[in-house]
Amino acid sequence: MAELATLARPYADALFQVASKGDLKQASAELDTLAAVAANPQLRQFADAPKSGAAQVFDVLTSVVAAPLSDASKNLLRTVIDNGRLAALPEIARQFRVLASAQSGTSDAVVYSAFPIDGAALGNISAALEKRFGRKLQFTVQQDPSLIGGIRVVVGDEVLDTSVKARLEQMKVALAAA
Repeated sequence: MAELATLARPYADALFQVASKGDLKQASAELDTLAAVAANPQLRQFADAPKSGAAQVFDVLTSVVAAPLSDASKNLLRTVIDNGRLAALPEIARQFRVLASAQSGTSDAVVYSAFPIDGAALGNISAALEKRFGRKLQFTVQQDPSLIGGIRVVVGDEVLDTSVKARLEQMKVALAAA
C-alpha cells in the first residue's frame, strides 16, 4: 500500500493546488465519484485490456459519471489514464480529502465500536475526542463486534484504542513477559 500512496501523492497535491483556487468541495465530490467508478472491477478490466486506448477509457469513465466534470478533474483523469495509474485513483481521492481537511482545520475520524452508538453518546465522544486531538473532527462510525466492548478511534495515522480486545492483548503480553 505504501507504493500506491507514493504514486498517488503527486496527483493529489497537483489537484489540490488547482482546486484550492476554486471550489474544493466540488473537486472533492468529483474525485470521490471518479474513484468509486475506477474501483469497479469490470471497468478496471476494460482499462487494463491491451486493445483499450486511453481515449476509450476516458470516454467510458466520463460517460458513467452522471454530473459533468470540471476541467481540473478531466485533466487529472486524462493524466492518470495516460500514465496507467487508474488503480491509484481511490488513494488519490483519500489523500486529497486529507489535504482539504488539513486546510480547513478538520480531520476525518473513524470510530469503531462493538455496539451501535446513539446520538447522545456520539456527541459526548466527539467532544472528548476533539479536545484530545485538538482539532475539529468529522466522524464516521463503524461497528466491529470483534472489539468486544469499548471503542477504537483512528484519526489520520493516530490510533486511540480503548477496546476490551486491546486491553486483553495488553494483559496477554504482560503475562507472557512475566
